[in-house]
Amino acid sequence: MMSTAGERQCVVVMGVSGVGKTAVARRVAERLDLPWIDADDLHPPGNVAKMARGTPLDDADRQPWLEAVGAWLREHSGAGSGGVVACLALTRNYRDVLRRSAIGVVFVHLTAEPVVIAHRIAQRTGHFMPASLLKSQLALLEPLGPDEMGARVDAGRDLAEVVDAAVRLLRGVGRGEWDS
Repeated sequence: MMSTAGERQCVVVMGVSGVGKTAVARRVAERLDLPWIDADDLHPPGNVAKMARGTPLDDADRQPWLEAVGAWLREHSGAGSGGVVACLALTRNYRDVLRRSAIGVVFVHLTAEPVVIAHRIAQRTGHFMPASLLKSQLALLEPLGPDEMGARVDAGRDLAEVVDAAVRLLRGVGRGEWDS
């Protein structure tokens, strides 16, 4: 998973809440021997409270959070160890903030049918994100553009298959094997 300059890459496992970002990011990081973080852990308390009430965040709410995620990426890029972040990164503008923060950020966009995601959200416990916000996140989601380094991975499959697919794609970065 080396860039063409020989530096370790930073990976952002992205997608809407409930698609499996945390589980995939954790296992990808283990397989690639990289540190990882769940960007949810970087939300200011006000954002967590707002989402727990079922109120979607706006861009002003997300800006300091994105800057905190970007700071983590910056610490782990370049001559750093590289790293993996589980992060919504739903819009091009949000991904641009992350890309500007670190060298060689690569996105793994997890996708699944909305009914699968809603079921996952309903099954989890102890998370501040209610299922009622899924619709707003799906409406906000902008797929990766052709000029963004990354690929989509179908997260509706078994977790091990999703992780295998993501790792195969990441190991192909810089060798012309990165496709969706």
